[in-house]
Amino acid sequence: MRIATWNVNSIKQRVGHLVAFLDEAKPDVVCLQELKCQDDGFPRAEIEAAGYAGETLGQKAYNGVALLVRAPLTLGEVRRGLPGDENDEQARYIEGLVTGEGTAPVRVASIYLPNGNPVDSPKYPYKLAFMERLRRHARDLMMHEEAIVLAGDYNVIPEADDASDPDAWRDDALFLPRTRTAFRALLAEGFTEALRACDPKPGLYTFWDYQAGAWNRNAGIRIDHLLLSPQAADRLVSASVQKRLRGLEKPSDHVPVTVELT
Repeated sequence: MRIATWNVNSIKQRVGHLVAFLDEAKPDVVCLQELKCQDDGFPRAEIEAAGYAGETLGQKAYNGVALLVRAPLTLGEVRRGLPGDENDEQARYIEGLVTGEGTAPVRVASIYLPNGNPVDSPKYPYKLAFMERLRRHARDLMMHEEAIVLAGDYNVIPEADDASDPDAWRDDALFLPRTRTAFRALLAEGFTEALRACDPKPGLYTFWDYQAGAWNRNAGIRIDHLLLSPQAADRLVSASVQKRLRGLEKPSDHVPVTVELT
């Protein structure tokens, strides 16, 4: 089972790139972030024509997450929204159970974690509170002893090796000590960070800013992650970054990250 995560940075602008990725890579499950559209604006016809069914949690102009599954797999037990704050209206979390004949079930979540900048605004406390809610929900999920994949744009640079220029990010919400500590607390619930489990070398990036020629200079950061429960980690075969997609015309500033499970 191939599971990919991709912040598409506007599904309407990037639907052509997405369909091409689906046709070429044929992932079984795709976690999308930053749709920037409401549910009724999601390009379902194009997605279904590529052989995928989808569930979305949209929001006008901002945020938005989706789960896509390739037939004959199906998606059930869909949860929209992260538990723990009934007043949170931001579309940042969707979860479902992927099943299919002859396929071991996997619970998958698509997560668009808050950026948190500027750090002296309410946005940073919201980021930390969201991360704590995610940790608590992840702990509850782990009690069911299922194969779980928590995938998405975490807006977290876990280590200095995950940035081409760590000093440039020292005061950024993505790299502050409290952010990294909260990410480690999530991992400490028993999750394996899939890409690092397969490839520990530095220089693996998933995001290159549109500004200052970041792509041409390979001035990237790694902020898109797939976290695996022990039951999923036992099935981990490989993990990879589809870096070349950043070189497409009018690309997202993120690229897909894919894991393969037995």
